[in-house]
Amino acid sequence: MMQEDLDDGPDFLSEEDRGPRPINVDLQTDGTLQVDISDALSERDKVKFTVHTKSTLPNFKQDEFSVVRQHEEFVWLHDAFVENEEYAGYVIPPAPPKPDFDASRDKLQKLGEGEGSMTKEEFTKMKQELEAEYLAIFKKTVAMHEVFLCRVAAHPVLRNDLNFHVFLEYNQDLSIRGKNKKEKLEDFFKNVVKSADEVLVAGVKDVDDFFEHEKTFLLEYNNRIKDAAVKVDKMTKSHKSVADDNSRISSILYSLGTQDSTDLCKFFLKLSELFEKTRKIEARVSADEDLKLSDLLRYYLRESQAGKDLLYRRARSLVDYENANKLLDRARAKNKDVLQAETNQQFCCQKFEKLSESAKQELTDFKTRRVAAFRKNLVELAELELKHSKGHLQLLQSCLAALKGDS
Repeated sequence: MMQEDLDDGPDFLSEEDRGPRPINVDLQTDGTLQVDISDALSERDKVKFTVHTKSTLPNFKQDEFSVVRQHEEFVWLHDAFVENEEYAGYVIPPAPPKPDFDASRDKLQKLGEGEGSMTKEEFTKMKQELEAEYLAIFKKTVAMHEVFLCRVAAHPVLRNDLNFHVFLEYNQDLSIRGKNKKEKLEDFFKNVVKSADEVLVAGVKDVDDFFEHEKTFLLEYNNRIKDAAVKVDKMTKSHKSVADDNSRISSILYSLGTQDSTDLCKFFLKLSELFEKTRKIEARVSADEDLKLSDLLRYYLRESQAGKDLLYRRARSLVDYENANKLLDRARAKNKDVLQAETNQQFCCQKFEKLSESAKQELTDFKTRRVAAFRKNLVELAELELKHSKGHLQLLQSCLAALKGDS
């Protein structure tokens, strides 16, 4: 059965099978550290990624090496960046989404169970479609994990992180497990506290117009990207539905065409062939829109949230600095614990200024990166849409010419 083939017979993702990258984040690198996922292995409940690294940096023992990592280890690396105070002034690359093949596997399992109720041709056709759907999800999963690593490798500061180097170079299991229920509950309460704190610091007037503008912009941008992602998903599903409808029409016409050898039956067979070919084009249109637009929107939805998190950390630092100034004024008024208050005020001031400096550069880079990524993907998508439209036109013209020739 197909279900067993997928689970027990692992899927390798070779360089030739990978196809175009779903998203482009316009990463600029100097070539001293290059990271990619050279292979991936899908098993029943996990995906193993082969992370390949090339580097001329002196921190590494070798110039080229590979390690095998799982999704939980990517999440661990992301969380290590977030929890490190040294990186509070940077846009932390968003963690890749968890691999989810359940829907595709359920479809494959149902197909295997219903094999006896359909013809061999119908079963083979549906099997190929579901395998293609599974492979597309698999490719996207690999690409999302690779983009995370490439973003880190291209960052001038994060690329030097010790945990990142361990992730890339240590060739043994990192022994990272998924979070248990208690840890998930703790994370939930942390997020609740953070959300409440965000409301409190949001009302603080920023002393820098640049950050006040960025706060307003990112809030609006995040909402619009979220709305656009929902609409694009509906559009890709509509194209997928058209492809599925064409498939059903093709099957019905083929069934009618094989009933006899009359001219009408030959006409049905030609139409069946037309609808099958248009199905393939519609399926490609849906896949291209998903890869070039939906994935791009979803990625920048997560990265814009990372930008909002950066602004929150800076706003929290500003509030701490203002509170430290108030405590210092009180200490001087009472002439008590003045030295301690001055030390704390200086620490908060330095932290705020350092965070502000790096945050301004990060948000400027983020704008440049996302504009370039959207421009590139939209141009590529437009070219693909034109290509598919021409394919549609040629199909209709050739089908009409064939039908006229027969008549």
